[in-house]
Amino acid sequence: DEIRRTRLLLQNSGKTLSEPLQNEQTKQAFLLSLSSVHPDTDKIIPVLFRPPAFLPISLPLVIASSLQLRAKETFFCQFVFHTYTTGFTLLNGNGTAKAEEYSLQQKQIFYGLGAISYAACIGALPLVFMNRYTLKSSLTQLVVKKLLPAPLLGLMSAFTVAVVRSPEFENGIEVMDRNGKVVGLSQKAAEKAVKETALSRAALFGTTFFLPDVLMYFVERAKFAKTPRALASVRMLVITSVLAGMLPVSLSMFPQCGEIKRADLEPEIVSSTEETELFYNRGI
Repeated sequence: DEIRRTRLLLQNSGKTLSEPLQNEQTKQAFLLSLSSVHPDTDKIIPVLFRPPAFLPISLPLVIASSLQLRAKETFFCQFVFHTYTTGFTLLNGNGTAKAEEYSLQQKQIFYGLGAISYAACIGALPLVFMNRYTLKSSLTQLVVKKLLPAPLLGLMSAFTVAVVRSPEFENGIEVMDRNGKVVGLSQKAAEKAVKETALSRAALFGTTFFLPDVLMYFVERAKFAKTPRALASVRMLVITSVLAGMLPVSLSMFPQCGEIKRADLEPEIVSSTEETELFYNRGI
């Protein structure tokens, strides 16, 4: 009800993105609407999948996934982690694509389940091989538990984004002129939007896995934490700090309202408008 009231306030005040916010009430209404309502469908996003909820929910999943205990535990942690991030991608992606055969959302859920299972298997695979062939050397431990997790998680995070939003490649997304008038559906704009979102997600979680290991190496060398419990506490603090710092960085790597040159779009769109730049909702 509060969200609906703020949306009504914004509509009645006649404000747009290009006009300055004149008072605190309108500003707060705009922020609440921006974080709670999907810009394409105007549907209210579920609480757990809104941008403000991303950090507190993903943080414990990242910490659990970084423990690298046994293969089964790692698979379970990464399955839950990728399930949440894929749901977040599904509910915050571009919502203008249309599917003719059956529900677009059903198709995305089907693709998402496959991507989640595959990503969790890939995340646990190095530990499976290490335990299966009893590879216990210090070099193997370093590679499997320190070097591989970061690139694998970053790559799989980008992979799940690309898979769950792959119907956008097939159906295209709406592109608009500066006045918000829809010019047409573009597969090239969809490709650009999904690519940028996948890169930002890979940078977020790849860095969140890699940087804490580097910082913890210096913490251990300096003997800052002398007991295992203190070391674990410092590690959780470092992961929290890195994730909290990287989240706004990843979200701002590419603008949510993306721009694409008319010349880079399909011929039918090029011939239908004189605008040199068009816009689309990238999603997050």
